[in-house]
Amino acid sequence: MFIETCIAPVNMALIKYWGKRDEELILPINDSLSMTLSTKEMCAKTTAAASPNFKQNRMWLNDEDVSFDDNPRVLRCLKEIQRLAIARSDLKFPIDWKLHVVSRNNFPTAAGLASSAAGYACLVYTLACLYGVENEELTSIARQGSGSACRSLYGGFVRWNMGTKADGTDSLAVPVAPQSHWPNMHVLILVVNDAKKKTSSTKGMKRALETSDLIAHRAKHCVPERIKAITSAIKNQDFCSFAELTMKDSNQFHAIALDTFPPCVYMNDVSHAIVEFVHLFNKILGSTVVAYTFDAGPNACLYVLEENVSQVLSAIQISFPNDAANNVEYLKGIPVEYSKTEHNILNGNAVFTTNRKNLLKYIIHTKVGDGAKKLGKEEALLNPTDGLPMKK
Repeated sequence: MFIETCIAPVNMALIKYWGKRDEELILPINDSLSMTLSTKEMCAKTTAAASPNFKQNRMWLNDEDVSFDDNPRVLRCLKEIQRLAIARSDLKFPIDWKLHVVSRNNFPTAAGLASSAAGYACLVYTLACLYGVENEELTSIARQGSGSACRSLYGGFVRWNMGTKADGTDSLAVPVAPQSHWPNMHVLILVVNDAKKKTSSTKGMKRALETSDLIAHRAKHCVPERIKAITSAIKNQDFCSFAELTMKDSNQFHAIALDTFPPCVYMNDVSHAIVEFVHLFNKILGSTVVAYTFDAGPNACLYVLEENVSQVLSAIQISFPNDAANNVEYLKGIPVEYSKTEHNILNGNAVFTTNRKNLLKYIIHTKVGDGAKKLGKEEALLNPTDGLPMKK
């Protein structure tokens, strides 16, 4: 039995990908740019094994036995990796050996937290390790599983070039800046709802292309300028410009979702309350300290520099009070020490809005992180004896 285990991170788009010019190859109508989050707090973990004793391809996703051979995207990724392996003419094992794959996320799936990006990036990277493939085409293969998965192969800040070729060979992800470039860039994910979203991203994009009058204008006129501007902001560590561009693009993306017919409503009342909170908070402090973005879901991703995290969290506890605020299951991830002085200053400001209790389910505190990586044998999710999932 040959067995490999890897992890891959979540990435959150700053300039969004929305709309495909080719559904099968998952080729986007515009470039996008994202920030990779630390795998210590949010990641997909996958183990893949090949054996002459396996009777069929099998896959377990978050401990659920799911179809492998009936999933066209999974099969496409596998076949592309096998194609590269065959081209090497030095196969580690016969290409017809069946596979067992186990994948687990340490965060909610299909809730607008980029779970498919982390999952497919991890699947492709693990299969590449299993078959002994090292190739720059990996981002192209991951893209064919889930578009934004191509960005999760790299750490730091990553651009996905839409490309122009019909076969998609130039639609690849490329690093913009490594994690080490802006190490004090932190993220607070405010989880409003971790249930599966009503309208999938795939369906939402398709409907937007068919019915939205705004989507073509955004792709042609807005995104190219924003990509240039935010790349410059990242390279210069210009948080104010970074924040404004990120928030404007998030707002425009959701405007397109609403311009779709029937509309796709991903944000809810709590999401909008978070938007109001961010703008009020920045106004109170007299500078841009925190920025929001929302993917296709109600959960907020707040960008804030490390030195401002405790202040922002103190304000969140005021504006979004929660009975579980002192519970380790409420504030997850990187520990934070609050400043009583900061809390008192903010609490004494009458302008600050206080929402009703317990609107947030929990908060994940993380930061910019590295890309996909290989783990040791001791991290395997499959039993190396029988090739079945290890018990948690």
